[in-house]
Amino acid sequence: MATWHPVLMYFVGVDLAWGERRPTGLAVLDPEGRLVHVSQATDDDDIVEKLTPYVGGECLVAVDAPLIVKNATGNRPAEALLNADFARFDAGAHPVNTSKPELSEQPRGARIASRLGLDINPRSRRARRAIEVYPHPAMVALFRLGRTLKYKNKPGRDFAQLRTELMLLMDLLESRASAEPPLILEGPAADQAGARSWRALSTAVRAAERKSELRVVEDQVDAVVCAYVGLFATRRPEQTTTYGDVETGYIVTPVLPEDLTPTPRRRAASMTDPDVAVREYARTQPERQRATEQFVRLVTAILDDAGINYLTVTGRAKSVSSFAIKAARTVDGRRIYRKPLEDITDQIGIRVITYVQSDVQAVVDLLGDEVMVHDDRDMGQETADEGRFGYASRHLLVGIDPASEAPADYDLLPTRQAQVQIRTVLQHAWAEFEHDIRYKGTIPPEHVSEFDRRFTLAAGLLELADREFTTIRDRLRVGLTGAPLEEVNDDPRISPRELAAFLAGQYADAGWSRIDHYAWIASLILELGIVSLTELAARLRSVDEETLEQRMAYRYPPGAVRRLDDALLWAYGDAYVDLGGNAHRADSLRERLAKMRADG
Repeated sequence: MATWHPVLMYFVGVDLAWGERRPTGLAVLDPEGRLVHVSQATDDDDIVEKLTPYVGGECLVAVDAPLIVKNATGNRPAEALLNADFARFDAGAHPVNTSKPELSEQPRGARIASRLGLDINPRSRRARRAIEVYPHPAMVALFRLGRTLKYKNKPGRDFAQLRTELMLLMDLLESRASAEPPLILEGPAADQAGARSWRALSTAVRAAERKSELRVVEDQVDAVVCAYVGLFATRRPEQTTTYGDVETGYIVTPVLPEDLTPTPRRRAASMTDPDVAVREYARTQPERQRATEQFVRLVTAILDDAGINYLTVTGRAKSVSSFAIKAARTVDGRRIYRKPLEDITDQIGIRVITYVQSDVQAVVDLLGDEVMVHDDRDMGQETADEGRFGYASRHLLVGIDPASEAPADYDLLPTRQAQVQIRTVLQHAWAEFEHDIRYKGTIPPEHVSEFDRRFTLAAGLLELADREFTTIRDRLRVGLTGAPLEEVNDDPRISPRELAAFLAGQYADAGWSRIDHYAWIASLILELGIVSLTELAARLRSVDEETLEQRMAYRYPPGAVRRLDDALLWAYGDAYVDLGGNAHRADSLRERLAKMRADG
């Protein structure tokens, strides 16, 4: 027996199949726009049973199927009116009349609404209602599409096109998380069960190999669209149109934007056409995501090899919806990006967060040595040159030499570039908070100047804090040689804390290293058979530090762990390279060793 979920109001989407042998998609949103249920159903009994828990109280059920049909032939007035607006976008409705067997008596949608006790009058103010919706024109209006997405299986559409278009639709739906009203499918604010179901649908689309596997997902995604149209119509009535009426039949949909024009049918417009570029971007998104992972590994490996201290290295491939929005941007009626796939350079974004400002420049210098830097913008300096405090970040556009033979781990990178943002943790905190408030939040016009002043004040204080943290670190470098705190454990390695204190004395001019790197190098020391700081110190005395530094010619301030790593490589040579813990970087170690052994 179904249990009713008590809540203020549910918005239910039903992508109703024409016959009971075909699956019907069901979706439910809570009052905050969170997806709480998505599934398939078969016959009427199954639909009613699955929806009953959500329609016992106040609800709006949006059905993609005719609810009221009176005309014997042709279109209902609702279709005629809707088609006048949307047919040019390929979003026109098919004729609906009582000559169709399934509509000759009571339409299936009306029958289910009756069983659930729902009022189907679109003007009704009753608490429990149902309305007729149509996903295709809703998508055109909501996502500003030049033409409908071609994810429905029709003659001439191959599997690859269907999957690409369905992935694009799902990505566009996810982009509504910051819209008004929001549609929350994933993320911290999402309902856990709903988010799991949505991820399962996304996984199924990416893993699909046949059209039939896409159809299983398609109905449920359409149901999510229906549910959101119900939510949108309730929260944004001024942006919603009802074509037709309760006497002859109706369709509820978001208003078609006045400035939206159809995409020309001549596909010879190629990649300069934003719609074509967006579809190609969606088609290649899985490969772009893999390339992003490779860029993250590459940047992380470069920083780790150099021993630079950093907080995080993360990456993201620009979402299809974000790309679509950017590709459509105009200034004075002219598109900013004539060739979106070439001109939009932040398709892959890497973010490096450091602790202090001096490390930002160290990362910039290091990347300049290791990869090709096509562009370098110091956003903080640009802000300062304008006499302001505000956004501060270093933006590099990087790639690898396409003429060089890329290792197998980076095979997707020679033809791609990535935007690398480098900033301190304080700069990052300011940028994220300001972006959420200023661009995702709603600031009343009368408070804009006050918020601008407060953000400026916060930026100035954080810049001062960044300078102080740098000073603190520089002064502590001199005073970290005290006795280490004792740790009692069964780990045979030299304690990472003991090692950190030892290295602070051994390399007093070196920067701090990442905490996890001290534990990592301690494991390598153990592989060498060294189990005490006394043994380690004795071995390091054999290293000619002056010659080592000359031959390595450090162009950036290496951390203490990197200094020790080079010293051990100098002392043990090939034996150090061959350690099991170094298997993943043996080639780079051999290059370093050759540099050490070269004549001065």
